[in-house]
Amino acid sequence: MPAGEISHIEVIVLVLLFLVCTLALLAKRLQVAYPIVLVIGGLLLSFIPRAPRVLLEPNVVFLIILPPLVFSAAFHTSWRDFRRNLVSILMLAFGLVGFTVFGVAATTRWMLPGFDWRTGLVLGSVVAATDAIAATATAKRVGLPRRIVDLLEAESLVNDGSGLVALKFTLAMVISGVTPSFFQGAGVLTYLVFAALAIGLGIAVVIRAVLSRINEAPIEITIGIITPYIAYLAAESAGCSGVLATLACGLYLGRRSSDFYSLHARMEASSVWRTIDFGLNGVVFLALGLQLPFVLSELKGTSILTLGIDGALFSGVVIALRMLWVFPGAWLSSRISCAIGRRAEPLSPRLVFLVGWAGMRGVLALAAAMSLPLALQNGSAFPQRSLIIFLSFCAIFATLVVQGLSLPALIRRLGFSTMPGHEEEDLARREMTSAALDSLNRLRDQSGREKAEIFDQVERYYRRRLSLLERAADRSDAPQIDHESLARQLRSVERAIAVKLRDENKIHDEVLRALEHELDLLDARFAASDTDGRASPQ
Repeated sequence: MPAGEISHIEVIVLVLLFLVCTLALLAKRLQVAYPIVLVIGGLLLSFIPRAPRVLLEPNVVFLIILPPLVFSAAFHTSWRDFRRNLVSILMLAFGLVGFTVFGVAATTRWMLPGFDWRTGLVLGSVVAATDAIAATATAKRVGLPRRIVDLLEAESLVNDGSGLVALKFTLAMVISGVTPSFFQGAGVLTYLVFAALAIGLGIAVVIRAVLSRINEAPIEITIGIITPYIAYLAAESAGCSGVLATLACGLYLGRRSSDFYSLHARMEASSVWRTIDFGLNGVVFLALGLQLPFVLSELKGTSILTLGIDGALFSGVVIALRMLWVFPGAWLSSRISCAIGRRAEPLSPRLVFLVGWAGMRGVLALAAAMSLPLALQNGSAFPQRSLIIFLSFCAIFATLVVQGLSLPALIRRLGFSTMPGHEEEDLARREMTSAALDSLNRLRDQSGREKAEIFDQVERYYRRRLSLLERAADRSDAPQIDHESLARQLRSVERAIAVKLRDENKIHDEVLRALEHELDLLDARFAASDTDGRASPQ
């Protein structure tokens, strides 16, 4: 492209990013999960005459957007909670996915003209996977118990893979016209799942070995960014699930990240991945709302009223199937956990209902529908492809917007509107500080008297931290609030002096940024004290 020229696509990308930021700020002001506002905003923009049309390309979603999002979510998933909730996760990610696939196939045969068993299985596979981004964003804001948030996130991670595996399987049946036997199907399914997990873990082991020998944060972060693409493409090239491979890779590396990431990489990578997550999620949810013109253009000649009724009925079926599964599924999960020796506290009926209601669909379902081929092996058109895309869009809108907007009120109605506690963090801080004091006493015994003053100073610092932590545990936090207020004021003075020195050309801008970074870390560390009154030591 000649210098000075700007292409049409570059302007559209910039406009999309600007809209993402604007709508995300609006969502924060409205106290609504930002994916919901982005979808509604995109939908409203799609009605503007002569507005640019942004087509959501399936290859872009699957090959560019999906791998880093899956990897980042898996990386930050707690392996402890994932393992503790494993039975429930598998019951939702595989049991519920299978129930949805067959349930949709069974109902669409009589509800929608032109749908047979195989076409219904494809439609069920398309809408089987949930998108937990909106659900967990809302749940965290209103204080849903952490166990439910973890369960929803883990379910979404695993059923992204299981849903796409089901789609591969059912799609092959429609394209070839051949229904495999039970043992053939079980063999293919086993390969798709376990080969993907093996590939993902193998790549994770190699990446860990490489990163443990590097001590440059930019290089470490760059390798981390390309890792999900390596895992995804390797698994897809082997004919298995790229999503499950990326999931396994992210879980392993997230569990081991303290072993191989350098200090600066740990500090900087978090901000990098948060920005990537927000940018990619924002663009895809906004683009999701912009897809309505493309969806409707495929259904010319069909009554809008008929389409609306079919879409509403189908969305109701999708929601009902999940609600029908979660209660017996929760009971069965509890029984299985007890049978295999896993002690897991059973979910109350209210929590089970919330798990069912938070089953929102997202961009993955629409991308899967749009990725359906135009023709079969015999050259005939893919049956009901346009209607599958439309029904998927309706299910996404109903579950994401309708259920998403009702979730905060439902959570408050059921009595889960309290903010989550910080008991585990406080416990860890007390244990860490006590261990540091024990180690300090041992080092003091090994050192000479000439270093006694240094040890006394360090001991006073740790004793004071421990005292503040114990005071916070007893909820007598008023002295700590005074202390934090004073410390925050002093940090403001330090920051102002640093800026003044830079303005007087006495220090370099790089020095100012380094000093500001230190002060910002302290402000960020104690930000919780400003919002919830909980004491934190300095």
